[in-house]
Amino acid sequence: MKNFENVLNLLGRLAIAALFLPAGLNKLMGVEGTTGYFTSLGLPAVAVLIWIVIAIEVLGGLALILGYKTHFVAIGLAIFTVLASIVGHPFWAAPADAAFIAQLLFFKNIAVTGGLLVLASSGAGTISIDGWKAKSAQ
Repeated sequence: MKNFENVLNLLGRLAIAALFLPAGLNKLMGVEGTTGYFTSLGLPAVAVLIWIVIAIEVLGGLALILGYKTHFVAIGLAIFTVLASIVGHPFWAAPADAAFIAQLLFFKNIAVTGGLLVLASSGAGTISIDGWKAKSAQ
């Protein structure tokens, strides 16, 4: 049963990383468009912020895939996801014709945050760098 749980943990990490890694890579490949979007949101220091967001999404996604520093990474990504949801999907301020999609995206991100918090509490399992390090420390 423990092996099954570790496989599920790996699949869960891969599924969550599938949200962050492609998003970061897309931002990297389209920096100009992302800069325009961030500017339209009224964000400060867009020229710096865009690179911080790309780093969080790409490195965080890779860390989840590898199961590296999972507790720390999952908490960091949870905080990032809540902040990104508030800034990027403010359904309460969206026009009526866009409010439903914004609300859907906002609460999808809240669900992802829940998954990240569960991952932060449970750890990466044995199929991970964290697991291999823990096993070799015994």
